[in-house]
Amino acid sequence: LIEIKRQGYQHWALCVGDGYVIHVTAAGKAAGKTPHTSGSRRAWVKKEPLKEVVENDEWYVFNKYDWYHVPFPVEEIVRRAEHWIDKGVPYRLLLRNCEHFVTTLRYGDAISFQVSAP
Repeated sequence: LIEIKRQGYQHWALCVGDGYVIHVTAAGKAAGKTPHTSGSRRAWVKKEPLKEVVENDEWYVFNKYDWYHVPFPVEEIVRRAEHWIDKGVPYRLLLRNCEHFVTTLRYGDAISFQVSAP
C-alpha cells in the first residue's frame, strides 16, 4: 500500500511493480485527483506511474494493517487489482474511498481508519 500525503487527507494506491500503482481517481481528471475533491460519486480505477500520481507530495510504503490482517499473496493482490483497471466503481468518501479500495484488494476487507477515526 502506498500512502500519499495530500493537503488535508491521504490518497491511497496499490504498488503493482515497475514503478506503477493502481488506484481510484476522479473520471476525466489528471492522475491522482481523487473523487472526493471533484464531488463525484463514481471513481475510475487506473494504472499509472507512481511519479505521476504522487506529483510533488510526500509518499510512503505503508502496509499499516498487516499487523492484524493477513494479506493475500502478492500475485493474487496484483491479479485482483488488474481486474479493475479502466472500470468505474462506486465512490463515497466515508464508505467506499481510495483506502477502502486498496485494502479490499490487499486483505479482502474494506478498511479506512482515515474515516473511522474520531
